[in-house]
Amino acid sequence: MKSEVLERIRAVRRASQVLRAGAWRAAEAEDRVVLDADARYRRRIVMTGERGWTFLLDLPEATALRDGDGLLLDDGAIVAVIAKPEPLIEIAAPRTAEQTAVMARLAWHLGNRHTEVEIAGKKLRMRRDHVLEEMLTGLGAVLTPIEAPFEPERGAYEHRHVEGGGHG
Repeated sequence: MKSEVLERIRAVRRASQVLRAGAWRAAEAEDRVVLDADARYRRRIVMTGERGWTFLLDLPEATALRDGDGLLLDDGAIVAVIAKPEPLIEIAAPRTAEQTAVMARLAWHLGNRHTEVEIAGKKLRMRRDHVLEEMLTGLGAVLTPIEAPFEPERGAYEHRHVEGGGHG
């Protein structure tokens, strides 16, 4: 029984390199995985693509996978990473002379609560959270519910060493 399990593990394809979006041709992908932001921050996990390909993601360290990245399998095949749209809230400051100061204050309050945030131009995005939304509204934010891929900032201490894009 134990040898059968080991044989199955050995037979699974392995992805140990990330090809960053733009460093490979998306038409070369033989399968794709559609993942939310949490599922795109991984080091080691068995994944199954939409076409049924099962493989082991086996990276040297936890890595933030981005929409359009490719996972290079040990046999040379590539699996595309697609960011799954999620329910988000887009955060903006009202158009006033104090707009910059209001945005800085909003960002500070979210950071103080260790909230994952994406910077999207002059706006911020976060996952829907009614308590934080109420706080932001009270601080003068203009909130717009959206559904979009979420690419949160991973922080100053994240170290990523991957093929096809260097540090990110």
